[in-house]
Amino acid sequence: MNEGKEKSSNAEPGDLVEVHLSTKIYEGILLETPETEKGIVLLKLDSGYNIGFNKKDVIEIKLIKKIPEKKEEIHLKKDKEKPNIAMIITGGTIAAKLNPKKGGVDWLTSPEDLFKYYPQVFEKANIVKVEVPFMKASEDMDFRDWQKIARVSERYLNDPNISGIIITHGTDFLHYTSAALSFFIKNLNKPVVLTYSQRSIDRASSDANLNLQCAAIAAVSDIAEVMLVGHSSTNDDFCYAMPGTKVRKLHTSKRDAFKVVNSRPIAKIFPDGKIVKLTPYRKRDTKKKVKTDTKFEEKVALVKVYPGQDPEILEYYLEKGYKGIVLEMAGLGHVPTSRARKSWTAKLKKVQEKGMIVCAAPQTIYGRLDPLVYSNGRELLGTGIIYLEDMLAETALVKLGWVLGHEEWAKSKQTIKEKMLTNFSHELNERLEE
Repeated sequence: MNEGKEKSSNAEPGDLVEVHLSTKIYEGILLETPETEKGIVLLKLDSGYNIGFNKKDVIEIKLIKKIPEKKEEIHLKKDKEKPNIAMIITGGTIAAKLNPKKGGVDWLTSPEDLFKYYPQVFEKANIVKVEVPFMKASEDMDFRDWQKIARVSERYLNDPNISGIIITHGTDFLHYTSAALSFFIKNLNKPVVLTYSQRSIDRASSDANLNLQCAAIAAVSDIAEVMLVGHSSTNDDFCYAMPGTKVRKLHTSKRDAFKVVNSRPIAKIFPDGKIVKLTPYRKRDTKKKVKTDTKFEEKVALVKVYPGQDPEILEYYLEKGYKGIVLEMAGLGHVPTSRARKSWTAKLKKVQEKGMIVCAAPQTIYGRLDPLVYSNGRELLGTGIIYLEDMLAETALVKLGWVLGHEEWAKSKQTIKEKMLTNFSHELNERLEE
């Protein structure tokens, strides 16, 4: 028995307690202590935040109330009048429930778990299958995880009993996954909806419930696109369905963190089931058979150019065997040129002559590249760089890896350029009206 337990009057993790210090008393839920932190007493405050105390400073842990663990059995009945959807859980706050004993979360891994926390979703559709191919934070994923999600999606999209799929995902690198699935899943016949939550379901300000309700509505709609569905604003009124290749996380913590860039949302999705079309989209067609094309070259990189940057960084990637690189360029498509102390012009020619593919995307996020406006741009265009118009840098990186993964395309720079400038899944857009 640890020191905290000896002072705790039989309090166990999950119980409501008072932690008495010499100067103050704190009230909250007693949490389990990780093996690596045995000298600490952890408490979840009413605010939702966790706080830790050194056991040596704790005078007493006073039990206020035993909170028994709820064990309720749920028997879901399939409503024959509602469409069926499948959910693929890869991680993320939206697919987690609070575990009061440890102050963290456990994953929701069954329809019954989902019903307990999100019963309103089952008013929209029958969630008949929950599959968990892996559990990872989005920053821990790579192209192998994108491939795995695509293969699981293919199976459900070709199942005549499944109307659409929802994929739950962490937020930080969600737009990389949405871009990858947009290229990996060919001949799309039904909705593929990625959704998320910025705030956990134990918080009153959580965005999880609305996002998941709107995701379910989108999953049974006629929108056969890879899309993100999430809050349109800080309010709980409706969500946007956003194209997977034209979206970016633009805020660390706001509920409407994701915004469409250089395009428009596909639709507004309201929790009452109403859908307001905003742009043209591919329609549901169950006669199509989905196939995956998940070839990928991982030796690609994304580099943001800054003033005075040494072009020798290109040699590093060349020496490490990288096949392609996306440069986030300034303005209309600029890096230091022959007028600069550290000109990139000669180095760009050299690495491309040695076989490296160099593409350009705008670091300004909004707008499109046009190297013909200024002399510097024209100088750089002459080196052979592939300018990707208004494509987002993250989408460009994923697309470059996908294109170079096809050996038959990668043999010719001209073919690579043609494929990079082919609009496979809305990644390129015509100029928008101001």
